[in-house]
Amino acid sequence: MTFNYDEDFENTDFRKHPEKYRVGRGEQGVLLVEPYKSEILPYWRFKTPEMAKESSEKIYHLFLEYKDNDDFVGMDMARKFLQMGYTRARRYANYKGGKKYKEDGDIYKRQINEEKAESAAIFKEMWMAAKEDEEYFIMKKEHQKKYG
Repeated sequence: MTFNYDEDFENTDFRKHPEKYRVGRGEQGVLLVEPYKSEILPYWRFKTPEMAKESSEKIYHLFLEYKDNDDFVGMDMARKFLQMGYTRARRYANYKGGKKYKEDGDIYKRQINEEKAESAAIFKEMWMAAKEDEEYFIMKKEHQKKYG
């Protein structure tokens, strides 16, 4: 499934028009889909394990609220933010300043930051809880079948 980057994101309310939403792979579209981006992004933090715990719990709580409202797009966006919390924290755990590539395209040597690795683990736990949620899985398949 490919995320549709040709959609008019600036003028589309995906809560009102879930038929325009495509799941895509991984984190595709996480910073584009409104109103969810604006609802979730203010809580997204991974600088310290304490921040990651508070952030991931809040975002997972939003995931559950969207689920209670039968809002698959919201659930998927919360799942993407949890996944992005994991991947970004892992990037910062592995590479100082989060920079993997040098200007010449070579890769920097890994320097493990245990604090960021702990933040990544916290987000991964919540991401897996969302990703493996049985209702989420069913709603995802229904959305893809109905809208592509």
